[in-house]
Amino acid sequence: MPRPYLLAETNYKHLQDATVDLAILPWGATEAHNYHLPYATDNIEAEGIATEAARQAWERGAKIMVLPTIPFGINTGQADIFLDINLNPTTQLAILDDVAATLDRQGVKKLLVFNGHGGNSFKVLLKELGLRYPEMFFCTSDWFRALDKSAYFTEGGDHADEMETSLVLHLRPDLVLPLEEAGAGREHKHRIAAFAEGWVTHERRWSRVTADTGIGDPRQATAEKGARYFRDVTAKFADLFVELAALKVERMYEE
Repeated sequence: MPRPYLLAETNYKHLQDATVDLAILPWGATEAHNYHLPYATDNIEAEGIATEAARQAWERGAKIMVLPTIPFGINTGQADIFLDINLNPTTQLAILDDVAATLDRQGVKKLLVFNGHGGNSFKVLLKELGLRYPEMFFCTSDWFRALDKSAYFTEGGDHADEMETSLVLHLRPDLVLPLEEAGAGREHKHRIAAFAEGWVTHERRWSRVTADTGIGDPRQATAEKGARYFRDVTAKFADLFVELAALKVERMYEE
C-alpha cells in the first residue's frame, strides 16, 4: 500500500484533496564509508529515520509530506576519493530555491531540511531563502546530533563508526560486509592544537585524515544497538514533526 506521507509513493488522487502543513526533505550524500558500509549510507539513514518518524507523526494526525531524498552532498574535502559525488553549496542553494519556490507557490509554507551528512551545512543557505520567501518557515536538523551517542555506543567517531554501522545493520543488513573486513577507522589528529580543540576550523582532507575513509572504530557495532537507537531517535523526530506541523509561525515565541 502506498504510504500517504511519502511523496514518492503517494498519488495524485490522494493529493487532490490533501493539505500539507510541513514538508520534510531528507538530504544525504554518496561517499565511501570505510570498507564495510555502502556509499549510500547517509541516504539509507536519513530516509529510514525520516520515514519512520513521519509514520508515527502521521498516525498522530500531523499533515506532513516527506519529499524524495537528495542523494548527493558537499564532498569537496573528498575530491580524490573515487566516486564520492560532490554538490557545491551554490548547487544546493539552487536546488533548495527551486523546491522552496514550488512549495511556496502551492501553499506549503513550512520546510524542514532533514540532514544526514556531516559535510552538509544548510543554516546559512536557509537564511538566504528566508529573505526570498518571507511567508515561508525554514528549519534544518542533523539527525545524528539529536541524541547522546554515548548512551548507546561504546566507540566514538563521526563517519562509518559504531553508530552508523549499527544503524545500517538494522536498516539494511544485506549491504554490510562482515565487520572483520572493516578498517579500524583511526583518525590522524591535527598537529595544531587549536584545530583539535575545535575553535579554529578548516575542511578536512579525507585521504590525509584516515586511511580507510572511516573515523571511529565500527567493530563493536550490532543490529540490536542500531534498533535501540533507531527507536529512540525516530520517536524524538516524530514529536518534532507533530510540533512543526501544528506550529503557528506568527505565534511561535512565548510572550
